[in-house]
Amino acid sequence: MAKQNYIGGKWVEAKSGATDSVINPATAEVIAEVAASDKADVDAAVKAAAAAFEDWSQKPPRARSEILNQVADAIEADMKTLSALEVDNVGKPESIIEFEMDLVVDNWRFFGAGARFLEGRAAGEYMEEHTSFLRRDPLGVVASIAPWNYPLGMATWKLGPALAAGNTVVLKPSELTPLTALRLAEITADILPPGVLNVITGQGQEAGAPLVTHPDVAMVSLTGDVATGKAIARAAADTLTRVHLELGGKAPVIIFDDADIEAVVATLAEGSFYNSGQDCTAPCRVIAGPKVYERFVASFTEAAKGVETGDPHDANVAMGPMVSARQRERVAGFVERAQSAGAEVTTGGQAIDRAGYFYEPSVVVGPAQDSEIVQREVFGPVVTVQRFADDD
Repeated sequence: MAKQNYIGGKWVEAKSGATDSVINPATAEVIAEVAASDKADVDAAVKAAAAAFEDWSQKPPRARSEILNQVADAIEADMKTLSALEVDNVGKPESIIEFEMDLVVDNWRFFGAGARFLEGRAAGEYMEEHTSFLRRDPLGVVASIAPWNYPLGMATWKLGPALAAGNTVVLKPSELTPLTALRLAEITADILPPGVLNVITGQGQEAGAPLVTHPDVAMVSLTGDVATGKAIARAAADTLTRVHLELGGKAPVIIFDDADIEAVVATLAEGSFYNSGQDCTAPCRVIAGPKVYERFVASFTEAAKGVETGDPHDANVAMGPMVSARQRERVAGFVERAQSAGAEVTTGGQAIDRAGYFYEPSVVVGPAQDSEIVQREVFGPVVTVQRFADDD
């Protein structure tokens, strides 16, 4: 498959000739070299998207709908290759990848249908002899920054609505996980007109920053951490560029004393460690009632010990590696500092001694409410457990 930038319907090297290595997190081995884009490449991609905007935006909704459904068909036909890329590039177990890819196809079909039903509510005559109504027009070039935890899924959520509404897009996938975005461009090259979808790869500072601050970008869409979202919002404020930000989360689970503990434990054992806990909706902060606290801690600790971790190509594996060495170090730091502050690690808390970036499913009990592991998003296979005194 192509590993260059996809700009204006053509595959091109970064203008500097530089490349970035793409790593398989399950083996720590290089699996690809992709373009290391900079401002010059961003300028070329935005220019191509702007040139394609007029024709694409003038297509009737029916035409855009049909094209997006063709994209869905192409993804479905290529699902085996896309799935393999996601397993090797992200470390997702094969046991979960089919479900995620089915969602990707369904989402493209959803957005394809949505292209026919864009809202435009008539308001009526508020002035004599004048009719007021709301008209929705495409904005122009949308800069989309996709994350590494769901590379193709999150790219779909950004591309589908933007394209359905008549916008053109420059997509920058995470530098860690660019392969499915490049494959998407490859399999849709004969479906989407040149310049409608452009994919550039590269680091955040060198490629992402000039993209989100480009004067010809009408809207920026980011899925990422809070710090990056704040930086983009500040930059966008200077030019009044529209932004769509989906940032970090800290999903709590409150367990009352009358809860079915077995059901709670089974649900959390699956949900908390899904995708190695690298999920903004991962249930990672448990607050349990006084009568069930000890029982829950004991049961959930045993369940976490039983989460099968290892080679994502093994059908019996439920949890693969973390996405990078840096992410594993970050997560380990949270756990180590919590333990030093007095919290108890009832299971896990260590990197797994094997090739790749594996980390044990971990349960951290009794951290203080104001501790960073409670207040900040850990984004790894770590669940904290606290006790509450009463319902109030």
